[in-house]
Parts: sequence; C-alpha cells; structure tokens
Amino acid sequence: MRLSQWGHACVRLAHHDTTVVIDPGSWSDVTGALDGADHLLVTHAHADHLAVGPVSEELHRHPDLQVYGPASALTLLSTAGAPSERLHPVTPGDRLDLAGIPVLVGGGVHAEIHPDVPRIPNVGYLVGAVWHPGDSLDEPPGPARVLLVPIAAPWLRIAGAIDLVRAVAPELALPIHDAIYTEQGRALADTLLGRLGGAGEYRRTRPGEVLSV
Repeated sequence: MRLSQWGHACVRLAHHDTTVVIDPGSWSDVTGALDGADHLLVTHAHADHLAVGPVSEELHRHPDLQVYGPASALTLLSTAGAPSERLHPVTPGDRLDLAGIPVLVGGGVHAEIHPDVPRIPNVGYLVGAVWHPGDSLDEPPGPARVLLVPIAAPWLRIAGAIDLVRAVAPELALPIHDAIYTEQGRALADTLLGRLGGAGEYRRTRPGEVLSV
C-alpha cells in the first residue's frame, strides 16, 4: 500500500488501482488529495477534517467517488448539494471492502475539548493495517502496523499522543493533525514522540511524499 500525506489530517492510501482518501479538510490540499480517488473516508464533521464546499465540488467533478462517514458529516455534504446516493453512513463496528481494501470502522466519539463543548460522533478507520483515529486517541479495532498519530489539538496533550503510540506499538508512527503548530512546535513534538513513543520508527513525511507501507 502506498501512503502520502496532504496536510493536517488528510492522508491518501493507494493499493493496486484503488485509492482511498481520509479527511480532506480546510487545512489540506483537497484537490490534490482527491485527484483520481475512488473512496473518501470522513472521521467527523469538523471543518479541518471535512472541507464541505471543496469536497462537494470534487464529488461533482469525480462522478465515481464514494464517501463514507458518520451521518452528521454526510448531512453537511448533502445540504451542500453532494449526490446523496454516493454518501454512505458508517458506525463503529462496520466492515467495508473497498475494491479489495479491507476497512474496519472504530472509535465512536470525539475527544473532549471542554465539558462545555458537546462531543460529536467521530470514527476511526483501520485501512488494511493503517489506523487513522480522527479526533481521538482511540486504539484500533485490530492490529495496526502504521499509526497516524494526532500531535496538536485543543483536546490533546502530548502525553496522550505518546501513550497512544506506546499502546499500539506500531512498526511506523506518522504525525498528523499538526496544522496549529509552528515548525518549532512540530520539531519539539517529533523529538518527544520519537524518543518516548517506542514505535519501530517515527518519522515525518513531506507533503505528497509517497511511502510503501
């Protein structure tokens, strides 16, 4: 499987002739990530994970693109004019087969930002052996060789990210959800996670760089 990152929490996975994109949000290269994609997985309805207007436009440009996500996120796309027949709601425990790529849906609820902020549905996706938890520190519903680990958010302490890496013990940990960091902040998080997380390898990729995982 070929993996590339497209800004913030957006990741593109390709296997043979099938391409899956996760969370093209407002801080991501939506057009680049979705170019030629077959399936789109959305973890939740927040704009930094789902850029509703641009994604709706891409759905009209790519008539075969199918979208999966919590009903609350899909409602935003439908309201914006996205074709409803290509919007597929998922809940934790669901299993998908995306042209031979197995996907397990996990998670369930967004991590707490503050007791006064309502928590919304948030699912994670185990795509093959790659786990994307969305806005959560939930562990995958099955073995994960590659962990996409959030490192900066209003709901996150770096200790939580370190503990997630330790709990999953992946062969490879890649940072996501870092758009609110400066370059210096990213470097500090990378140092802490690389030193303390215990993954087989922790590394940062350049936007669009492709890894074989």
